[in-house]
Amino acid sequence: MFRVLTPGFAVAGQLQPEDMAAAAAEGYALVINNRPDGEETGQPSAEEIAEAARAAGLAYRHIPLSGGGLTMDHIGQTEAALEGAGGPILAFCRSGMRSTTLWALARAKTGAEPQELVTLAGQAGYDLTPMTGLMEKLKHDNM
Repeated sequence: MFRVLTPGFAVAGQLQPEDMAAAAAEGYALVINNRPDGEETGQPSAEEIAEAARAAGLAYRHIPLSGGGLTMDHIGQTEAALEGAGGPILAFCRSGMRSTTLWALARAKTGAEPQELVTLAGQAGYDLTPMTGLMEKLKHDNM
C-alpha cells in the first residue's frame, strides 16, 4: 500500500481515515496530504484525514496541489515539512505521483542529486524524468 522512496519517506494513493492507524503502526510520524478537497467524488476531506491522523498520534500537513498548479510555495511547504517531520513521512495524493514530485523538487532544492531522485522515484514506479531540468535548476539556484 505504501511505496517507499527512502527509509524516511513513502508515498501512497488516496488514503482513508482508517489508514492512519496503519501508518502510525508502521512508524510514520507525519502524513502529508497533497490532494485538494473535492477533487473526486467520495474522497474524504482534509479535515477527516487530519482528525484521524491526530487520533493515531500522527502529525499532519495539508499541501494541496492540483494538476498544473505547481508553485514555489508548494515546494517550500514540502521542504519545511521534510525538515520538521521528526520521523518518517508518508505523503499521498490520488496516485502518489504529485507527492513524489513535490518530495523530489524539495530535495533537489536542498542539494540532492536530481538523477538519484529520478532513480529512487523510478524504483517506486514513478517516472520523474520530465522533472529533471527543474530539479537541476532548483539545485543550482540554491547552492
